[in-house]
Amino acid sequence: KHIFICINQRAAGAARRSCGEAHGIELVDAFKKKLKELNLPIKLRAQRAGCLDICDFGPTLVVYPEGIFYVGVELSDVDEIINEHIINNRPVERLRLEVVRSQKRQ
Repeated sequence: KHIFICINQRAAGAARRSCGEAHGIELVDAFKKKLKELNLPIKLRAQRAGCLDICDFGPTLVVYPEGIFYVGVELSDVDEIINEHIINNRPVERLRLEVVRSQKRQ
């Protein structure tokens, strides 16, 4: 699995917020540290990514090969994403873009 974590930073005063300003780099570091600690027997990689173009939903990442986008990700969500999605193949529904987007429409 491959985890791409947005670290994009926009210029000061930009109309849209950016993941990097919130805690993009910290998320990358937290995922890398946790995956290294776990030393799982599957191929995993967590890395920085540029803008994933869904900035309005807060810090964002995508997990491949599934192509599942998570939004509004906090540092406190790292363990849950790894335990549920990466290890047990159960996406974290409350953070999925599709779920969050549909809740905002209501």
